[in-house]
Amino acid sequence: MTDDRTPPAPTPIPADDLTRGLTVARPDVDQSLPHIGLVGATYTILVSGADTNGTYTLIDMHVPAGGGPPPHRHDFEELFSVLEGTIEVTFRGETLVARAGETINVPANSPHGFRNVGDGPARLLCLCAPAGQDEFFTLVGQPVATRTEPPPPLDAAAQAAFIAKAQSLAPRFRTDLLPPPGADGG
Repeated sequence: MTDDRTPPAPTPIPADDLTRGLTVARPDVDQSLPHIGLVGATYTILVSGADTNGTYTLIDMHVPAGGGPPPHRHDFEELFSVLEGTIEVTFRGETLVARAGETINVPANSPHGFRNVGDGPARLLCLCAPAGQDEFFTLVGQPVATRTEPPPPLDAAAQAAFIAKAQSLAPRFRTDLLPPPGADGG
């Protein structure tokens, strides 16, 4: 007689994949890391989806005072660790403040956004699992030279082109760009 409550035998851990190497990111000195200007901030891809077999990506975010992405949602988990500064996070319409040393996990598919409410730049580590956000940022953003260099300002035509490109690529990366609070959305 078998006990139906017995858990299945664990599967063995796979062998070490010797085709994969160690990833070391030094964002302040490694000029080979992609530094991407996006929505007024600079995002540095520390660990890409290519580095992790698509499991996750890790992004260093340098966000100026008043900066941050508009409301959005996506079909992957997103975790923020605030390293410097103060961030106001809006999650499902509720607002909270996260300060240096605090970490927030945003569940997949939930509407959210954030804004730097401090007087100086904020620095966040952003982990997205699975990966893909690194590709999206690379495709819609502008390369900049360093982790703290702001992107060049966009004139009206460039801003419109950026919005059109982001909106056209968002579905491919399982992302919805949402209207700002109070906007009619239609």
